[in-house]
Amino acid sequence: MTVAGSPIERAELDDLRDELARIVAGAPAAAAGDTPVGADPESSRTVTPSQPPRASAYQPTILDLPACERPRERLREHGPRYLNNAELVAILLRSGIAGENALSLANRVIAEFDGLAGLARAGHAELCDLRGLSHAKSCEIMAALELGRRIASLAPEERLQISCPQDAANLVSAELELEAQENLVVLLLNTRNQVVARRTIYIGTVNSSAVRPAEVLRPAIRENAPSIIVVHNHPSGDPTPSPEDVSVTRDLAAAGKLMDIELLDHLIIGHGGRFTSLKEKRLGFEAP
Repeated sequence: MTVAGSPIERAELDDLRDELARIVAGAPAAAAGDTPVGADPESSRTVTPSQPPRASAYQPTILDLPACERPRERLREHGPRYLNNAELVAILLRSGIAGENALSLANRVIAEFDGLAGLARAGHAELCDLRGLSHAKSCEIMAALELGRRIASLAPEERLQISCPQDAANLVSAELELEAQENLVVLLLNTRNQVVARRTIYIGTVNSSAVRPAEVLRPAIRENAPSIIVVHNHPSGDPTPSPEDVSVTRDLAAAGKLMDIELLDHLIIGHGGRFTSLKEKRLGFEAP
């Protein structure tokens, strides 16, 4: 025990004063391994102080990026279908926040909600709770996603003409990407390849044993549609066709020929705008 006013106590106080003087003067603190004041030299051990947090790296603004990498410029030059999800959301956000540009903020927003599906299900309060999303930005995101859903219910004079698989995928992917179960949808086309209607035929597993060609073709017979496009989603997000998908396509194409209804394509919708056209890959559309 140290007795107040004893030589030991005075020595400890002198050591403490010296240490404080070095700190005030800007001198380095006692080297690692030096015995702390008042500590037992035999029991002391070196403790490495934790490193202070590093300053975050500089985040360039959108204007700092090369023109070819800016979302708006890419959209203008190539069209919206060539932009990834984060770039499209960044255009909606228009600006970022301190230390985080719009593209980085968009990536974080999508990640926070586990992708576009989660983002589309989020309510206004959930969006506003996220750092960087104001009331206005949250409303803009919700409005854009709702517009995407409504594309499927176009008025007759605004009917989309299908000229390539991407056109058909654009029409249904925003909705089908959100589904937790497989949905099989039939697009009914007129002689000008315009979409006149869409019908959901199955909800659940889409395979050769469950899908009946008569059920799929019935809406086309009722509406007197000369051709159809069949679309279904893979909830896993991977649009790679399975053997069952190819078998379903082959059966539908054969049945359509008997009914004079052409199967133009069978699309498989994945996540992130990915899809597969079985017609392009000649899977199930083999010449007899």
